[in-house]
Amino acid sequence: MIRALFAVFIFLASIGSAFAVLPDEMLKDAALEHRARAISQELRCLVCQNESIDDSDATLARDLRMIVRERLTAGDSDAQVIGFVAQRYGNFVLLKPPFQADTVLLWLLPFLFLAIGLFAAWRYFKQPGADTLELENELLKGD
Repeated sequence: MIRALFAVFIFLASIGSAFAVLPDEMLKDAALEHRARAISQELRCLVCQNESIDDSDATLARDLRMIVRERLTAGDSDAQVIGFVAQRYGNFVLLKPPFQADTVLLWLLPFLFLAIGLFAAWRYFKQPGADTLELENELLKGD
């Protein structure tokens, strides 16, 4: 019974974002709609912050989806649409921000933290050296 309820919960949670893009937002041209959905997957919802605008139900996400569709119907390329939105809202709106001087810490800090963690684990788990054993023996003899 619990497994069935869990399965229903997972199913309902997974389809919740499937209806984020409303039918009145969709373009009649299937190719443009496909491009709009692909671009929307690359843009962050500024309200939700960890969801793409394609998955978000927020009003601002809807507005951004409409901007994307307007730019596509105006004839902009995918890169031009993304550039337009990034220029207007900053690189924060990009789920994959570019590697630039202002985002270098964003890209390099995870590797720095990984290196620090590996070094700490190595120091913690390394075998005691001969110096440590000699010092322990001297302390034991001194008692």
